[in-house]
Amino acid sequence: MVAELIRLKARLLANGFRRSPWQLVGVLIGAAYALFIAVMLIVGMFGLGSQDPGLIRTVLVCSVSVVVLAWAIVPVLLSGADATLDPAKFATFPVPRRDLTTGLLLSGFVGTPGAVTLVLFVAIALSWRQSPAAAFVAVVAGVLAALFCLALARLTTTAALALTSKRRFREIATILIFIPLVALGPILGGLQAGVTAIFDLLPTVAGVLAWTPLGVFAALPADALQGEWGIFALRLLVALASLAVVVWAWSAMLMRSLQNPVQSSGGSKGSEGLGLLRLFPATPWGAIAGRCLTYWFKDPRYAAGIVIVPLLPFILWYASSQSPTPYLLYAAAPLMAVMMGFSISADVSYDSTAFSLHVTTAVRGVHDRAGRALACGALALPLVLAAAIIPPVALGRPGDVVALVGVTLGGLLSALGVASVASARWTYAVVQPGDNPFKSPPGAGARAAITQLVTMFVAFLLMAPEIALVITYFVTERMLFAWLALGVGLVVGTVLLIVGIRVGGRWFDNRMPELMEAVTLNK
Repeated sequence: MVAELIRLKARLLANGFRRSPWQLVGVLIGAAYALFIAVMLIVGMFGLGSQDPGLIRTVLVCSVSVVVLAWAIVPVLLSGADATLDPAKFATFPVPRRDLTTGLLLSGFVGTPGAVTLVLFVAIALSWRQSPAAAFVAVVAGVLAALFCLALARLTTTAALALTSKRRFREIATILIFIPLVALGPILGGLQAGVTAIFDLLPTVAGVLAWTPLGVFAALPADALQGEWGIFALRLLVALASLAVVVWAWSAMLMRSLQNPVQSSGGSKGSEGLGLLRLFPATPWGAIAGRCLTYWFKDPRYAAGIVIVPLLPFILWYASSQSPTPYLLYAAAPLMAVMMGFSISADVSYDSTAFSLHVTTAVRGVHDRAGRALACGALALPLVLAAAIIPPVALGRPGDVVALVGVTLGGLLSALGVASVASARWTYAVVQPGDNPFKSPPGAGARAAITQLVTMFVAFLLMAPEIALVITYFVTERMLFAWLALGVGLVVGTVLLIVGIRVGGRWFDNRMPELMEAVTLNK
């Protein structure tokens, strides 16, 4: 049964590749990237083998501890990202507990994260190549550490099942994943400033971690090298006990969750009235705008797609504070505008089977395009205007507001127009309603990336007149060019939006059956 579960995992992955060549391309790109990182780390571990054994032990214990901790936390935040072998689907099958837990645990190696972790942990033996005994212990400890990572991930995700089944938790997890991006620059700066003090503390930290489940596996080869067999035996006991306890606890929770499954909750309560629909007129495009704006506030997939957008000003603020000129912050508003406008390029795909309402009611394409653009624009406009106005005022250059608002509004309107055409012509696989927003659906990968990159490139290309006028303004310091940038941005952007709505609406009308088929099959 264990071998059958492993074969089932491999077969499901292979079938997913046959279903969509784009998924295969995406997986190959991801695997190539992971292979590159793995090779670099392996080369680093080989070079580390020529250093002092105390330094080797410190580096490996701290590094492995970070990896193990990541396996405990990240799968909880990305719960549902890989549902190829969902344990809940075995609830109706009489699979023995031992076979089910062992099969599910070992099947974790059939996939890029598990396989790469196993290879890297086994490659730790290269750092101990000076001693055959230590290298052998490193191989065995690496396998046990990889198993511990998979079991720990299963344990934490199963324990958090009651939370991850709630939409509100998934939304919070989405935000938590990207918050470190804001603090990444200051964190790295602080580490660079205090690297000497931190380096002095690492041996002490490693000594503590070596007696915990996080770093005990990485400390075993050092004990074997130094011949401290008493300490080696104690650490081995801690390692095996930790692995056994985690596997047993996960197995018990798994059986309990299969017998009493947790019901997924959308996290929404009953509401009265029309909600956001009341803000728009009782017209086809008004109804579509109200519905789409509701999605922006209640569907975590939209938040996952643009969660980086509100963080751009903070990221560029830190980048500009480290450069000779502080005006890099000015790029935040146009970038936010294009990214927000581009986001509706996946609107039809996100509709899923609910798109049938547009088909059965014979919604005109121009109304559909206009409603979706209006909903996104209503949400994006105050954000991008704030990003365009606040930085110049804070820097004491209020005159720059005119030019920056011009290029920002031009970018938003142009991107909405381009996305209105793109979403009527091209669809791609997206996360299904109710699923984790970071789940990688079959057929996404390269096709989605190419569509998104081309859409954004065209949107930036259409901003060329506004960008040229803004550059001229900053070079000459003449307000005439700032006002020209504002006028051109509004006029050209509005024209492009209208053209995009009309062209996209025409394609929408002509391709409605094909769009319905594509979103139903999620491709």
